[in-house]
Amino acid sequence: MTTENTKTLKKQVAPFEKSTTKESVWQIINTIGPFVILWYLAYISLSVSFWLSLVPAVIAAGFLTRIFIIFHDCTHHSFFKNRKANRAVGTAMGVLTLFPFDQWGHEHSVHHATSGNLDKRGTGDIWTLTVDEYLAAPLKLRIAYRIYRNPIVMLGLGPIWVFLIKNRFNRKGARKKERMNTYLTNVLILLLAGLLSWAVGWQEFLLVQGSIFWISGAAGIWLFYVQHTFEDSYFEEDKEWEYVKAAVEGSSFYKLPKLLQFLTGNIGFHHVHHLSPRVPNYKLEEAHEKTEPLKNVPTITLATSLKSIRFRLWDEQHKNFVSFKEIKHLTKNRASVQAKPEL
Repeated sequence: MTTENTKTLKKQVAPFEKSTTKESVWQIINTIGPFVILWYLAYISLSVSFWLSLVPAVIAAGFLTRIFIIFHDCTHHSFFKNRKANRAVGTAMGVLTLFPFDQWGHEHSVHHATSGNLDKRGTGDIWTLTVDEYLAAPLKLRIAYRIYRNPIVMLGLGPIWVFLIKNRFNRKGARKKERMNTYLTNVLILLLAGLLSWAVGWQEFLLVQGSIFWISGAAGIWLFYVQHTFEDSYFEEDKEWEYVKAAVEGSSFYKLPKLLQFLTGNIGFHHVHHLSPRVPNYKLEEAHEKTEPLKNVPTITLATSLKSIRFRLWDEQHKNFVSFKEIKHLTKNRASVQAKPEL
């Protein structure tokens, strides 16, 4: 991407930053409605078989992912023009997705402002080490990092940590408004869970909601992971870091089948979202199609995205992700280069 393109991209995307109340309301209806119906179908299917209940539960998990995208847009104040409407709807969607509105909104804003910046990692992102950092790290840290980056841990235990544990507590230094929003969200989650447990039975509630929660949680973590962890991503030290380049080169275009694109709220157009978080999810595709330079961003598909599972460390020298197996080869090459006498 040329310097000229990076300067004009934000201006080209600006026309798509206006939300439409009619489209936003319709999206709430066509998301919440099917989710409730599918949740109920999963519940009544339990009377036949738990395995049968997984059929509507899997689809419901897709709609819960879509609910999260609505929540996500509200935290960016891009879903409605009115900030109070974004806050009210976002808090309600946060109860369903187990995310406090203000807490997550803060961390995600930091993520947008620092994505791909090697000197500002650690808030709202996936833990990523460079090859040199990993090699210099003590054994204890390397083991912890390997466990963290293991797909079974990240996608299997990750939803439990992120949704059920981490988000239940306020971050250090949170202001009163943010702390109170977290408390409110937690209380509303308990009330809703208690009400549903009373209505359908606590075991049935846990089986249905637990299945939906885990599937959608794993899908959400995967989406976040794969859209920033692809072979030729973008990471630079602060002095070289550029916001626009980080957005369009460090955020992938995840080209999904239309059904999955619908269920994931167009978040596959992640490069557009990072370039301009004020573009509502239902305008991301249009912004991509009508902004020529955005068609040349890194593109991944369901098939090619599976390669990201083996990407573990960022190689600053070659500007790409590498696997743990490739470290020995890189170490040998660097050692041989250093051993060569200067002419």
